[in-house]
Amino acid sequence: MNREMNRIVKSVLLALVIFGWVTPVKSSNPQKEKLNIVIIGAHPDDVDIKAGGTAYKWSQMGHNVLLVSLTNGDAGHQTLSREELAKVRREEARKAGEVIGARYITLDNHDGELMPTYENRLQIIKVIREHKADIVIFHRPYDYHPDHRYTGALVLDAAFMVTVPKILPDIPFLEKNPLFLYMYDRFESPDSFKADIVIDIDDVVEKKMDMLHHHKSQFYEWLPFNIGILDQVPATDEGRRIWLDQTRKESTSSADRFRDKLIELYGKKGENVKYAEAFQDSKYGTLLTRENLFYYFPFLDSESTFFD
Repeated sequence: MNREMNRIVKSVLLALVIFGWVTPVKSSNPQKEKLNIVIIGAHPDDVDIKAGGTAYKWSQMGHNVLLVSLTNGDAGHQTLSREELAKVRREEARKAGEVIGARYITLDNHDGELMPTYENRLQIIKVIREHKADIVIFHRPYDYHPDHRYTGALVLDAAFMVTVPKILPDIPFLEKNPLFLYMYDRFESPDSFKADIVIDIDDVVEKKMDMLHHHKSQFYEWLPFNIGILDQVPATDEGRRIWLDQTRKESTSSADRFRDKLIELYGKKGENVKYAEAFQDSKYGTLLTRENLFYYFPFLDSESTFFD
């Protein structure tokens, strides 16, 4: 009877925390276990652009990071066949993950054809459950690209269902709903992005760029072709890496846009941060609070003045 009562009490308290009716107290030793982080993009390279630096910070501390592309990226090239491109992009993603010590998987949905179906929702539930995710990061459902929009919708649709035992019963459900965070975007309709956490990545930005460098079919072939600057891409690997810094480094940073939040988190140091990645709490799972911020972002330990 006591065991059953304890189980009921724990379930009630967990529900109260998840839905924000009570706030968990910050532990004196909050990081007892390794975190499991799942970062989900629509295409190989999406998560690298939006969260590669933060992913590396978690990985550096020994946390388990899984990078996921919901499509195989088989539409993004001017000459390669879809079959050839899918193989190329899967290998590029794998190598990019290796740069930061993370596993990078690409699912077999066709690029440009992703739809918010029940079958695709189950794919996401499966990935999140199998990785026992504590944190899930993904696109907002507002974007120029339908695959990005539907990735956002699919993850939101899966958010509560990862805790429901009768859904996909062959894979153990999660007893605690993860923290679901949006990746930054510039779109303002129907709602603009609001940064809840902005991470200084100055110390790891070169690793992030090394990740992007492995997506050669995109940054040195397809994207330059698509915007009409293919003739500007250097021929050598070394030259391309330098060119990538010049054309991409600044554009992937959220530092200037969210300077006030950086100062709030890092104090005076935040005034000089050059490269940053921003995330917004979707509020579809465990809520991000002052009390648990340190737990989910443990690399803030030696940097942040947020708790001073």
